[in-house]
Amino acid sequence: MAEQKECRIEEGHLMVDHVHMLLSIPPKYSVAQVVGYIKGKAAIHMARTFMGRRKNSTGHHFWARGDSVSTVGRDAAVIRAYIRTQEAEDRRLDHMDLW
Repeated sequence: MAEQKECRIEEGHLMVDHVHMLLSIPPKYSVAQVVGYIKGKAAIHMARTFMGRRKNSTGHHFWARGDSVSTVGRDAAVIRAYIRTQEAEDRRLDHMDLW
């Protein structure tokens, strides 16, 4: 889906309840256009593949409302490291909640 909008997924990690992605988006597209496109197409695919829906139906929500977006320049390495270590950090924080 990213390639259809001439984007490149530079880094990504799928979590249990959310996704981290570092995307390279050409200037002719807004971030909102690309994220909305990916979220919309992914929701349709999931509904058809795993929920047996043949048509697009309204009133069902796959994604939580909103997303977090930041532009990256010189700090791309920091963002990549964050994405790579986030799962371990989430597990560490979950473990701390037990005590």
